[in-house]
Amino acid sequence: MSSMATRIPLFSLPLRYFTVVARTRSVSEAARQLHVAASAVSRQIGLLEEGLGMPLFERAPRGMQPTPAGERLLAHLLAATEEGAGLLEQLRGLAGRPRVRLACTEGFAVGFLAEAVKGLRQAYPGVQFELAVVAPGQVNQMLRQGDTDLGLKYSLSPEKDASLLHAMTAPVMAVLRPGHPLARCTALTVAEAVGYPLAMGPAGTTSRSLFDLACSQRGLQYVPALEGNFSSALLSMLGERDILPAGYLTVAHAVAAGDLRAIPFTEPELQQRRLCLLAQNGRSLLPPVQALADLLVASMARYGKRKVRAVRPGAAPR
Repeated sequence: MSSMATRIPLFSLPLRYFTVVARTRSVSEAARQLHVAASAVSRQIGLLEEGLGMPLFERAPRGMQPTPAGERLLAHLLAATEEGAGLLEQLRGLAGRPRVRLACTEGFAVGFLAEAVKGLRQAYPGVQFELAVVAPGQVNQMLRQGDTDLGLKYSLSPEKDASLLHAMTAPVMAVLRPGHPLARCTALTVAEAVGYPLAMGPAGTTSRSLFDLACSQRGLQYVPALEGNFSSALLSMLGERDILPAGYLTVAHAVAAGDLRAIPFTEPELQQRRLCLLAQNGRSLLPPVQALADLLVASMARYGKRKVRAVRPGAAPR
């Protein structure tokens, strides 16, 4: 069996098509995901509605909106899908081929995960490990749709659509080369940081959002010298005078090797972020998945002890 295990359909064709349309709110997007023509999807939805004798969708300019009956049917099918998926995972485990899936944002994929995944493979030699590196919002989407077992991401607000297994404070820090003029400081202000070339992730990421908020509160403006959505590439381009606002776990491996320094900011806005380990709501973790979760929590604790403590708001930056 390949690493991407074959999906076994648990419902009839009309119900499968209905579920995808209800999730995506779009016949065309459902057709794309199902690799069929849009007309085939519409036909199956029509047959299902005719057979039930009631409409399941409201056709509106904003998309296919499930009716109350459609919402109830979708909830039932999703619950049955989750139960069936859990059974299939248990059967795979009994066959000696357990599978563990993790979705995370890009900053964790290089360096941080290696130790935990190595421990998982030692504990379960036949495990099939699948990693999906996605945007923060997609982590929650994959959990909702049953496409991953665990999610790892930074968050600025409570997670309402996933089960929180573990969380820790994850401040945004100033990442720079050991030869940077500010490298010997024990803490920095955003005003000091904007005086140097800045390497920034894309707008909407938690690190940039909090940095921009801190700058806005103090009337500071900047133009990024480097900008990109791949932190490993930004780190490789980081010059001797550049500063990258980022989380400690993104650079912990490079800090441990002496290639980078991570210095806390003094502003409270940059200390309002959490690192969250998430699972699907209402789904018990199979032993291999629980093992990876435990290993990730242990790694988070170890890195948390190593990092430079964030200073109290108002404390002197040196």
